[in-house]
Amino acid sequence: MAIGLGTAALGRPQYINVRQENMRHFDLEAFKLKGIAVLEKAYQLGVRYFDTAPGYGLAEDLVLEWLQTKNDNTIKIGTKWGYTYVADFDKNAKIHEVKEHSLAKLNEQWNVSKAFLPYLSTYQIHSATLETGVLENEVILNQLAFLKEEYNMKIGITTTGVNQVEVIKKTLDVSVQEKPLFDAFQVTYNILDQSLKNISNRLNNEGKSIIIKEALANGRLFRNKNYSHYNELYNFMETLAKKYNVGVDAVALNFCSVTMSKGIILSGASNELHLEDNIKTNLFKLTEEEINKLYAFNIDEAIYWNERKALAWN
Repeated sequence: MAIGLGTAALGRPQYINVRQENMRHFDLEAFKLKGIAVLEKAYQLGVRYFDTAPGYGLAEDLVLEWLQTKNDNTIKIGTKWGYTYVADFDKNAKIHEVKEHSLAKLNEQWNVSKAFLPYLSTYQIHSATLETGVLENEVILNQLAFLKEEYNMKIGITTTGVNQVEVIKKTLDVSVQEKPLFDAFQVTYNILDQSLKNISNRLNNEGKSIIIKEALANGRLFRNKNYSHYNELYNFMETLAKKYNVGVDAVALNFCSVTMSKGIILSGASNELHLEDNIKTNLFKLTEEEINKLYAFNIDEAIYWNERKALAWN
């Protein structure tokens, strides 16, 4: 499974995560330069898929700027529509992003994101849910079908929440002019939330693209005193990390790679060092026995997402 780079942490200084960093001396220009450096480092390490979104602050602008230095048709960009970043880099912001699945928002954000062409390979509804009705909005679906045909790209969704498998099943049934519309599914999958396994065979059999996000469970796979109920998992992952001479992050990514062999796993690294650590997942392969033991740490989806809801923007 290939490693891609997610740019949420490159475009905005705060994200839903268990790990905290001090933001008192935030420097926007230094932040931009660091983001460009991480993009270039990823490219030098062989990454060719880059995931971004308007809801990720400066991320689309950074990726577009970085792309100006490249002439490589193996680079693929995936972006989204449906969220707007509104925090304006304020560490005290109460609201960081606003969700809107309307035709007006689709058209507004497409008019910016189309600048990624011809690198743009995947265009997604950002956090598609049953509640917004976007999967039943014929005007929006028809527009997405037009974009798919006009620009020869995949149309997809990203999912978030306890019912992500239900949303995927609903999405698979969506057709426009008797042609299936959706080709790509960006889904949370990791050692704690393995619900994607319930639908992955169907996705593979129907030739859909799987993009794995939140492979590190928003930081919960790193030892943390607030999650002492995961101590057995932490102990085992640290043992594996020592065995393979890598970090716990590489172990977590390797689990995804071995158990979901087709598709892309997104690294969410915010700096070059973390990115290099993530890429080390390509240096080894967990054994079947180790994978089976990690499988056993799967938790109920409701528990997983309730824990995630409690995480702060850090």
